[in-house]
Amino acid sequence: MVGQHGGVTAAAHALHLTPSAVSQQVKQLSRELGVPLLEPVGRGVRLTPAAHALIRNADLLAAAWERAVTEIAQYSDGESGELRLCGFPTAIVSLLAPAAALLRARYPEMTVRVVEAELAEGYDLVLAGDADVAVVVPTPDAPAGREDPKFDLDRLLDEMQDLLIPADHPLAGRDTVELAEAADEQWIVGSPGRSHHQQLVQVACAEAGFTPDIAHLVTDWSAVAALVGRGLGVSLIPRMTHLPAQDPVARIPLRGAHAPRRRILTCVRRGSRAQPLIGRALTALREVAAAAELHGRSADTVPN
Repeated sequence: MVGQHGGVTAAAHALHLTPSAVSQQVKQLSRELGVPLLEPVGRGVRLTPAAHALIRNADLLAAAWERAVTEIAQYSDGESGELRLCGFPTAIVSLLAPAAALLRARYPEMTVRVVEAELAEGYDLVLAGDADVAVVVPTPDAPAGREDPKFDLDRLLDEMQDLLIPADHPLAGRDTVELAEAADEQWIVGSPGRSHHQQLVQVACAEAGFTPDIAHLVTDWSAVAALVGRGLGVSLIPRMTHLPAQDPVARIPLRGAHAPRRRILTCVRRGSRAQPLIGRALTALREVAAAAELHGRSADTVPN
């Protein structure tokens, strides 16, 4: 965790421990191995070469353990036990909740638990064994996909983005628009460090040939809709995000080569994908995602 999060304090936060507790655990492990695992650099610390060697071997052992659990689980019916799912709020509404209901209907003996987790938290919950499957979105500081020895990541769907504008906006009567048509608008984007929305908007607008004039930093979608509905700016909103019906806003699908999408992934511990409970969860999620993606592509207009 120290290596993954870049320091003792960040690792302690991810593990819900105090920095002192994490430091003591690292020191105890260092004494047991007879080599230093951390070395000072500036005001912080970094992993020693011995620590990197330990991590590589620990990741291999963890994956081997998951494969062993998978092999042993083949002797069970795979229809009972506890399955733990986690994801960000939009994913819970549109993916995890329908998948959990589907699993409960198919496997009444299975206990399915859903936990809300921000994007970065999903990886930590899976790695700590507090979740079996996470629904995540790749971000610059996320694990490096197929190259990361700790996780097994797989595409679930590419979610379209809609342009969210005031209901009385000149573009509101259109079936579709190109992103460049909103180049002169003020924009509402997610707060830095709390979502990847700001980066998504900036990249999409750059590809469409303009730099967005960012006027407001807001993460909660109800708050975004409140600002848009009062004419204070426009935003991009994921296709699966539902908004309160009373907001005076319009959602217009984007068209053209620069219509942005966000990739949504499943994340499990490497070696665990074939475990019966996890395999059933991934199957249910793929079914729900396929239906959502098909609906998103065929919809001419998107209701709130």
